[in-house]
Amino acid sequence: MAQNIYDNPAFFAGYSQLPRQVHGLAGAPEWPAIRSMLPDVTGKRVADLGCGFGWAARWFREQGASSVLGFDLSQNMIARARTDTDDPAITYQIADLETLDLPTAACELVYSALAFHYVRDFGRLIRMIHAALVPAGELVFTIEHPIFMAAAHPHWVLDEDGRKTWPVNGYATEGERRTDWFAKGVLKYHRRLATTLNTLTDTGFTLRRIDEFAPTQEQIAQMPTLAEEIERPMMLLVSATRT
Repeated sequence: MAQNIYDNPAFFAGYSQLPRQVHGLAGAPEWPAIRSMLPDVTGKRVADLGCGFGWAARWFREQGASSVLGFDLSQNMIARARTDTDDPAITYQIADLETLDLPTAACELVYSALAFHYVRDFGRLIRMIHAALVPAGELVFTIEHPIFMAAAHPHWVLDEDGRKTWPVNGYATEGERRTDWFAKGVLKYHRRLATTLNTLTDTGFTLRRIDEFAPTQEQIAQMPTLAEEIERPMMLLVSATRT
Protein backbone atom coordinates (compact mmCIF):
# COMPACT_ATOMS: atom_id res chain seq x y z
CA MET A 1 0.00 0.00 0.00
CA ALA A 2 1.23 3.50 -0.81
CA GLN A 3 2.06 5.88 2.02
CA ASN A 4 -1.07 7.88 2.87
CA ILE A 5 0.65 11.09 3.90
CA TYR A 6 -2.33 13.24 2.92
CA ASP A 7 -4.33 11.96 5.89
CA ASN A 8 -1.57 13.07 8.26
CA PRO A 9 -3.21 16.06 10.03
CA ALA A 10 -0.10 18.27 9.94
CA PHE A 11 0.57 17.49 6.30
CA PHE A 12 -3.03 18.03 5.23
CA ALA A 13 -3.26 21.34 7.07
CA GLY A 14 -0.17 22.69 5.32
CA TYR A 15 -1.05 21.22 1.93
CA SER A 16 -4.54 22.72 2.03
CA GLN A 17 -3.00 26.22 2.17
CA LEU A 18 -1.06 25.87 -1.09
CA PRO A 19 -2.28 28.31 -3.76
CA ARG A 20 -3.25 25.42 -6.03
CA GLN A 21 -5.56 24.09 -3.33
CA VAL A 22 -6.99 27.45 -2.32
CA HIS A 23 -7.52 28.77 -5.86
CA GLY A 24 -7.84 25.51 -7.78
CA LEU A 25 -6.48 25.14 -11.30
CA ALA A 26 -5.99 28.92 -11.53
CA GLY A 27 -3.49 28.62 -8.68
CA ALA A 28 -1.38 26.01 -10.50
CA PRO A 29 1.14 27.82 -12.74
CA GLU A 30 1.63 24.72 -14.89
CA TRP A 31 -2.09 24.45 -15.69
CA PRO A 32 -1.98 26.40 -19.00
CA ALA A 33 0.75 24.04 -20.24
CA ILE A 34 -1.24 20.98 -19.12
CA ARG A 35 -4.43 22.31 -20.69
CA SER A 36 -2.68 22.65 -24.05
CA MET A 37 -1.84 18.93 -23.93
CA LEU A 38 -5.35 17.74 -23.14
CA PRO A 39 -7.63 16.44 -25.89
CA ASP A 40 -11.20 17.54 -26.48
CA VAL A 41 -13.13 15.67 -23.79
CA THR A 42 -16.64 16.23 -25.12
CA GLY A 43 -18.66 13.05 -24.54
CA LYS A 44 -15.66 11.17 -23.14
CA ARG A 45 -15.28 9.09 -20.02
CA VAL A 46 -12.41 10.34 -17.87
CA ALA A 47 -10.51 8.74 -14.99
CA ASP A 48 -8.64 11.15 -12.71
CA LEU A 49 -5.98 9.26 -10.73
CA GLY A 50 -5.01 11.12 -7.59
CA CYS A 51 -7.94 13.49 -7.94
CA GLY A 52 -7.32 15.46 -4.75
CA PHE A 53 -10.02 18.06 -4.09
CA GLY A 54 -11.66 17.37 -7.46
CA TRP A 55 -10.65 20.56 -9.26
CA ALA A 56 -9.75 18.78 -12.51
CA ALA A 57 -12.74 16.42 -12.33
CA ARG A 58 -15.11 19.36 -12.22
CA TRP A 59 -13.24 21.11 -15.02
CA PHE A 60 -13.54 18.04 -17.28
CA ARG A 61 -17.29 18.04 -16.79
CA GLU A 62 -17.44 21.76 -17.57
CA GLN A 63 -15.65 20.93 -20.84
CA GLY A 64 -18.25 18.32 -21.77
CA ALA A 65 -16.93 15.00 -20.43
CA SER A 66 -19.77 12.49 -20.11
CA SER A 67 -18.48 11.17 -16.78
CA VAL A 68 -15.49 11.43 -14.47
CA LEU A 69 -14.20 8.85 -12.01
CA GLY A 70 -11.89 10.38 -9.42
CA PHE A 71 -9.62 8.17 -7.32
CA ASP A 72 -7.49 9.13 -4.34
CA LEU A 73 -5.94 7.24 -1.44
CA SER A 74 -6.72 10.02 1.03
CA GLN A 75 -10.00 10.03 2.90
CA ASN A 76 -9.46 13.75 3.53
CA MET A 77 -9.13 14.43 -0.18
CA ILE A 78 -12.17 12.40 -1.17
CA ALA A 79 -14.30 13.95 1.59
CA ARG A 80 -13.38 17.46 0.43
CA ALA A 81 -13.96 16.56 -3.24
CA ARG A 82 -17.41 15.18 -2.48
CA THR A 83 -18.31 18.26 -0.42
CA ASP A 84 -17.26 20.62 -3.22
CA THR A 85 -18.94 18.69 -6.05
CA ASP A 86 -22.61 18.69 -6.96
CA ASP A 87 -22.67 16.62 -10.12
CA PRO A 88 -24.04 13.06 -10.41
CA ALA A 89 -21.74 12.39 -13.37
CA ILE A 90 -18.67 12.72 -11.13
CA THR A 91 -17.89 9.82 -8.80
CA TYR A 92 -15.10 9.82 -6.23
CA GLN A 93 -13.61 6.66 -4.73
CA ILE A 94 -10.89 5.93 -2.20
CA ALA A 95 -8.30 3.82 -4.00
CA ASP A 96 -4.60 2.99 -3.85
CA LEU A 97 -2.90 3.50 -7.22
CA GLU A 98 -0.56 0.64 -6.31
CA THR A 99 -3.48 -1.79 -6.60
CA LEU A 100 -6.16 0.07 -8.58
CA ASP A 101 -7.60 -2.08 -11.37
CA LEU A 102 -9.92 -0.29 -13.79
CA PRO A 103 -12.18 -2.28 -16.13
CA THR A 104 -10.96 -2.91 -19.68
CA ALA A 105 -11.78 -0.11 -22.14
CA ALA A 106 -13.40 1.91 -19.35
CA CYS A 107 -12.42 5.39 -20.50
CA GLU A 108 -11.15 7.58 -23.31
CA LEU A 109 -8.85 9.70 -21.12
CA VAL A 110 -6.78 8.98 -18.03
CA TYR A 111 -5.46 12.07 -16.29
CA SER A 112 -3.21 12.44 -13.27
CA ALA A 113 -1.55 15.43 -11.64
CA LEU A 114 1.48 14.97 -9.38
CA ALA A 115 0.52 11.51 -8.14
CA PHE A 116 2.52 8.88 -10.05
CA HIS A 117 5.78 9.66 -8.22
CA TYR A 118 4.13 8.20 -5.09
CA VAL A 119 3.69 4.83 -6.84
CA ARG A 120 6.38 2.20 -6.39
CA ASP A 121 5.41 -0.12 -9.27
CA PHE A 122 5.08 2.34 -12.14
CA GLY A 123 5.15 -0.43 -14.74
CA ARG A 124 2.10 -2.18 -13.28
CA LEU A 125 0.23 1.14 -13.13
CA ILE A 126 0.96 1.96 -16.79
CA ARG A 127 -0.04 -1.51 -17.97
CA MET A 128 -3.32 -1.18 -16.08
CA ILE A 129 -3.97 2.25 -17.62
CA HIS A 130 -3.19 0.94 -21.11
CA ALA A 131 -5.79 -1.82 -20.68
CA ALA A 132 -8.35 0.60 -19.23
CA LEU A 133 -8.16 2.94 -22.22
CA VAL A 134 -10.02 2.37 -25.47
CA PRO A 135 -7.86 2.17 -28.63
CA ALA A 136 -6.50 5.66 -29.36
CA GLY A 137 -7.41 6.69 -25.81
CA GLU A 138 -5.12 9.21 -24.19
CA LEU A 139 -3.02 9.49 -21.04
CA VAL A 140 -1.97 12.90 -19.74
CA PHE A 141 -0.05 13.16 -16.49
CA THR A 142 2.38 15.26 -14.51
CA ILE A 143 4.99 14.13 -12.03
CA GLU A 144 7.81 15.75 -10.15
CA HIS A 145 10.71 16.03 -12.57
CA PRO A 146 13.44 13.47 -11.87
CA ILE A 147 16.01 16.28 -11.69
CA PHE A 148 13.91 17.86 -8.95
CA MET A 149 13.53 14.73 -6.86
CA ALA A 150 16.76 12.79 -7.46
CA ALA A 151 18.81 14.34 -4.67
CA ALA A 152 18.93 12.76 -1.24
CA HIS A 153 18.42 16.20 0.31
CA PRO A 154 16.66 18.38 -2.25
CA HIS A 155 17.04 22.06 -1.44
CA TRP A 156 18.60 25.18 -2.89
CA VAL A 157 22.32 25.75 -2.37
CA LEU A 158 24.51 28.64 -3.46
CA ASP A 159 27.28 28.12 -5.99
CA GLU A 160 30.61 29.97 -6.08
CA ASP A 161 28.94 32.99 -7.68
CA GLY A 162 26.19 33.11 -5.10
CA ARG A 163 23.61 31.80 -7.54
CA LYS A 164 20.87 29.46 -6.41
CA THR A 165 21.61 25.93 -7.58
CA TRP A 166 19.63 22.70 -7.23
CA PRO A 167 21.75 19.67 -6.33
CA VAL A 168 21.47 16.55 -8.48
CA ASN A 169 23.02 13.42 -7.02
CA GLY A 170 22.22 9.74 -7.16
CA TYR A 171 20.31 10.33 -10.38
CA ALA A 172 20.93 6.84 -11.78
CA THR A 173 19.97 5.18 -8.50
CA GLU A 174 16.24 4.74 -8.77
CA GLY A 175 13.89 4.03 -5.91
CA GLU A 176 12.78 5.53 -2.63
CA ARG A 177 13.31 9.15 -1.73
CA ARG A 178 12.15 10.54 1.60
CA THR A 179 11.79 14.27 2.12
CA ASP A 180 10.40 16.56 4.79
CA TRP A 181 7.52 18.54 3.27
CA PHE A 182 4.77 19.60 5.72
CA ALA A 183 5.61 16.35 7.54
CA LYS A 184 8.73 14.25 8.02
CA GLY A 185 9.52 11.27 5.82
CA VAL A 186 7.26 11.88 2.83
CA LEU A 187 7.88 8.86 0.57
CA LYS A 188 8.28 9.23 -3.19
CA TYR A 189 9.92 7.12 -5.89
CA HIS A 190 12.59 8.54 -8.16
CA ARG A 191 12.84 7.23 -11.72
CA ARG A 192 15.11 8.43 -14.48
CA LEU A 193 13.45 10.34 -17.30
CA ALA A 194 14.38 7.47 -19.63
CA THR A 195 12.68 4.93 -17.37
CA THR A 196 9.42 6.89 -17.32
CA LEU A 197 9.31 7.36 -21.09
CA ASN A 198 10.52 3.87 -21.98
CA THR A 199 7.93 2.31 -19.68
CA LEU A 200 5.25 4.09 -21.68
CA THR A 201 6.54 3.10 -25.10
CA ASP A 202 7.32 -0.48 -24.04
CA THR A 203 3.73 -0.84 -22.82
CA GLY A 204 2.25 0.32 -26.11
CA PHE A 205 1.86 4.07 -25.79
CA THR A 206 2.92 6.57 -28.43
CA LEU A 207 4.35 9.74 -26.94
CA ARG A 208 2.53 12.84 -28.18
CA ARG A 209 4.19 15.62 -26.24
CA ILE A 210 6.73 16.04 -23.44
CA ASP A 211 7.17 19.28 -21.51
CA GLU A 212 9.40 20.34 -18.63
CA PHE A 213 7.49 23.11 -16.96
CA ALA A 214 9.07 26.54 -16.67
CA PRO A 215 7.08 29.69 -15.90
CA THR A 216 6.60 32.38 -18.52
CA GLN A 217 7.89 35.89 -18.01
CA GLU A 218 4.30 37.02 -17.60
CA GLN A 219 3.78 34.51 -14.80
CA ILE A 220 6.99 35.62 -13.10
CA ALA A 221 5.88 39.25 -13.31
CA GLN A 222 2.63 38.30 -11.57
CA MET A 223 4.33 36.04 -9.03
CA PRO A 224 8.06 36.88 -8.63
CA THR A 225 8.70 33.80 -6.46
CA LEU A 226 8.31 31.69 -9.60
CA ALA A 227 11.61 33.07 -10.93
CA GLU A 228 13.58 30.33 -9.18
CA GLU A 229 11.72 27.72 -11.24
CA ILE A 230 13.83 28.83 -14.21
CA GLU A 231 16.89 27.29 -12.54
CA ARG A 232 15.67 23.70 -12.83
CA PRO A 233 12.54 21.85 -13.99
CA MET A 234 10.21 20.96 -11.14
CA MET A 235 7.60 19.10 -13.16
CA LEU A 236 7.49 16.73 -16.11
CA LEU A 237 4.35 16.85 -18.27
CA VAL A 238 3.56 13.89 -20.53
CA SER A 239 0.89 13.22 -23.12
CA ALA A 240 0.62 9.80 -24.75
CA THR A 241 -1.82 7.81 -26.89
CA ARG A 242 -2.75 4.16 -26.49
CA THR A 243 -1.75 2.21 -29.61
